[in-house]
Amino acid sequence: MAVPARILIVDDHPLFVEALQRAIVGAFPGTETREAISIEAAKNVLDSKTPFDIVLLDLALPGTRGFDGLLELRKLHPSLPIIVVSALEDPRIVQDVMRYGAAGFVSKSADRSEIAAALKTVMDGSVTLPKGYSPPEAPPASEGHADLVQRLKMLTPKQLSVLRMLRQGLLNKQIAHELQIEETTVKAHVSEILRKLNVSSRTQAVIEAQKIDFEAVLGESDGKI
Repeated sequence: MAVPARILIVDDHPLFVEALQRAIVGAFPGTETREAISIEAAKNVLDSKTPFDIVLLDLALPGTRGFDGLLELRKLHPSLPIIVVSALEDPRIVQDVMRYGAAGFVSKSADRSEIAAALKTVMDGSVTLPKGYSPPEAPPASEGHADLVQRLKMLTPKQLSVLRMLRQGLLNKQIAHELQIEETTVKAHVSEILRKLNVSSRTQAVIEAQKIDFEAVLGESDGKI
């Protein structure tokens, strides 16, 4: 098994970065880790002369939307394996991550042994996927879109902002920080989003929102805070 000399962790949550570092040390005691809290910071680190063997990338980063960070790093460093780490575990998101060129997907709920196994798999030249993952079936392209547009139009501007951040994989605490509101207020917005979209979980809400480009449907002015 190949042993990585350096791994870059791109995540803005210190506690989770620490958890990843512990997993890395457990799997590869001599491996050095570096951290970056944004895509811009990651680009600066990767542009240095210091080589890296793996990047662990959170999808939900400041100044980044959806899969933009993954696509940007893949474009700049096409041969560098990137493992996406996300709290959104829906098979459609995992599928998109792999389509966009990631070397694997690890859930933020994975334990240390699962993270270590994922790192070892990628270092061996394979891709890593969550246990039990199976590709989702593609729904008909236009099914339910008209109804979905109407449901999205029921959301208030603040709820649209929260939904955008849910699409990025942000947690309630992060959304509260970004919007400068209380976490309890975020929870209330999420509850209303679920009710108006007629879904039972935030993951289902994200799936619904990804079916169409609701930015174009509603117009940029409707989504401003």
